[in-house]
Amino acid sequence: MQATATAAVSTAPIAVKEVESSQIFAIGHDAATNTLAIRFRSYKTNGPTSLYHYANVPAALFAEFASAESIGTYFSQNIKPYDKKYPYVQIEKMPATAPA
Repeated sequence: MQATATAAVSTAPIAVKEVESSQIFAIGHDAATNTLAIRFRSYKTNGPTSLYHYANVPAALFAEFASAESIGTYFSQNIKPYDKKYPYVQIEKMPATAPA
């Protein structure tokens, strides 16, 4: 993933909660800044990897995302393709490690 324009993306810490997804390890949202936090899942180890923040994600969209039947599919269809609408920045690069 290449980062897009980052001027509007909040880098303040956001608590994330683990989710059931083959692509995404954990998600969180800051309603005050409309920032979505996603920590991706390693295909090799199934553990957590890099953390990204996406701007302009309202609480209603996050609620749909969090309750989607497939969080990975929802992300791939409704957020990832729209990097101009939801610019993102990599907050933390984390090597793939085995789950504890």
